[in-house]
Amino acid sequence: MTTLQPPAGVARRPDRPPKGDRRSWTGWGFIGPFVVVFAFVFLAPIAYSIYLSLFRDKLIGGTSFVGLDNYKQALQDDQFWSSLERVSLFLLIQVPIMLGIALLVALALDSGRLYGRNFFRISIFLPYAVPAVVATLMWGFMYGTRFGLVGDINSAFDVTLPDPLSADLVLASIGNIVTWEFVGYNMLIFYSALRVIPSSLYEAAEIDGAGQIRIISAIKLPAIRGALVIATIFSIIGSFQLFNEPSILRPLARNAITTDYTPNYYTYSLSFNGQQHNYSAAVAIIMGLITMVIAYVVQLRGMRKGA
Repeated sequence: MTTLQPPAGVARRPDRPPKGDRRSWTGWGFIGPFVVVFAFVFLAPIAYSIYLSLFRDKLIGGTSFVGLDNYKQALQDDQFWSSLERVSLFLLIQVPIMLGIALLVALALDSGRLYGRNFFRISIFLPYAVPAVVATLMWGFMYGTRFGLVGDINSAFDVTLPDPLSADLVLASIGNIVTWEFVGYNMLIFYSALRVIPSSLYEAAEIDGAGQIRIISAIKLPAIRGALVIATIFSIIGSFQLFNEPSILRPLARNAITTDYTPNYYTYSLSFNGQQHNYSAAVAIIMGLITMVIAYVVQLRGMRKGA
């Protein structure tokens, strides 16, 4: 077997080292900072929470390893289950209302028939720029029956409006605050998805004589299915993480909002008020798993329908 030789007078090119290793290290250089931050900010707290949940502080003997006892206690804790039922009810009612309003607003803005579209878009999105603490304090003041807007209406018109901070209505009042805060955020997600739909689809629909309702049902909604799934997942996660609103409103409604009103508020109370760090870590891990499973199921169903 003969090998080809370079022509006379032409220098032979030296063999280059393989670039595979160099390219791999270059890639790690780009993603390395993110991996480090992700490990310290996300993975390390989760690992430490799991570690804490496996121990328990005892009056005699100090901290001792108890395995899954904290998880067994959490699964038998009536306060935990009542708080989970409360946020589940909140999710089932508030999330569809919020996403429905956001979708209607996005469709109205995208239609091009709304006068002052830019003004309405900024106005609806503006509440999202208000910090949650400020928004809750503002609405809490308006809910007040003795010093707020409700109390002023009662005095001015000599009526007795229902107390928004009563035990029967406080969950709906919190839902109103959350809806006011996040309609604009979800509207922006839907509106951005609507703006990238090819105009050729609309032109074809007009040629076929399709009306606005038909265009919405056959073109717009299927095209933004991915955005709907993402907004739903974000809303589910946010509902299970409900904390700011009940914790801030509690001084105004102590008889209605307890320290175990939501799972997040319960874990906070266990850790900072009850000094039960290990047990609160177990409750937090369980809530994280529940949230992850439900969000994953919603994602699978949304992807299946979109296939």
